Amino acid sequence: MAHTTPSRRRALFAGSVAVLGLLTACGNADGSSAGPQKVPGPAAPATGGTTTGTAPTTSAPPPGDSTAAPGQGTTRPAAPATTGTTAAGRSSGGTDTAARSTRCHTSELRATVGRNDPGAGQENFPLVLTNSSGRTCTVHGFPGAAFVDSSGRQLGPDPRRNGGSATTVTLRPGQSAWAGLTFSNPEVSGARTAAPASLIVTPPDERDHLTVRWTAGPVPVGGNSSSVFLTVLSPGTAP
Repeated sequence: MAHTTPSRRRALFAGSVAVLGLLTACGNADGSSAGPQKVPGPAAPATGGTTTGTAPTTSAPPPGDSTAAPGQGTTRPAAPATTGTTAAGRSSGGTDTAARSTRCHTSELRATVGRNDPGAGQENFPLVLTNSSGRTCTVHGFPGAAFVDSSGRQLGPDPRRNGGSATTVTLRPGQSAWAGLTFSNPEVSGARTAAPASLIVTPPDERDHLTVRWTAGPVPVGGNSSSVFLTVLSPGTAP
């Protein structure tokens, strides 16, 4: 058996260490580099200890979803805004669409007084309201009326309502409704009289009035049998 001296053993150990260092510097046995290396892609190699994690995932787009930009994860688009509805079926965010009133307003009417149809000591005039607007509207019930002088002062009391059942009269443009304006002939009744300049007429449920020139002579304004009467409105222009 060969014996080595201590000096030779030290020389052999140093040589082994040198060879091992050379192999380590050149690479591992599988040919890969021991040090960090750059890999393809936008991310820089890690310089610290190795960490583990989960790669970001993206959800598959719903059918018809095309909002993702190329190369980016798909995001679900915001749901389109919807307008809630009330129990009545009207839009909660919209304007209330309830039907407007169809009542005829004073500005939409023209007033006239028809020809006298006297009988049994009574004077009977049709007071006519005609729809002069471009829309269909309605009148219902009694009109208001009063005789006035040239200065606009009322002559006598307001006419009284003469029974009858009120009905709604629909007036298309150009159509009319009439109410009876009646009083006793002053020459028969002996009532005190006055000669009006005008008759003012107020349509049902309105505040503004219409003015009609009065040309039918004196009317009763006081004393016995001086009341003037009005009937409800009916379709047409005369009885």
